[in-house]
Amino acid sequence: MSDRSGGGGGFGSFLFGIVLGAVAGFVFAPTERGATTRRKMTKGLRNLKELAEEKVDEVRGLLQEAEDDAEAEVEADEPEEEEPELATREQLRRRLEAARRRRRAARPASPAEEEDDPLA
Repeated sequence: MSDRSGGGGGFGSFLFGIVLGAVAGFVFAPTERGATTRRKMTKGLRNLKELAEEKVDEVRGLLQEAEDDAEAEVEADEPEEEEPELATREQLRRRLEAARRRRRAARPASPAEEEDDPLA
């Protein structure tokens, strides 16, 4: 009788090694296909980095606007009863649009970025 206290992890590790080796071989192959794959991966990672930076900038803008709004509310002595309260979702939507407009105005759009933007 065999003692299997470790479970069936040996076969899973074996399959993982095969998949990892195939991916590494495909990516680092000295053929044109390997070079093309590396270029596509590099471009994809670069686009992902730019997208992450944009989202971080948007969040920073939203946080700064929220902080400014909070300071303005504390400084204001009189409650504003004349304007109806906007829903939180609407306030966030407006702030996001304002941040996007500022970002577009601060940086000229290149043709490559226009292609990567979603249509919706």
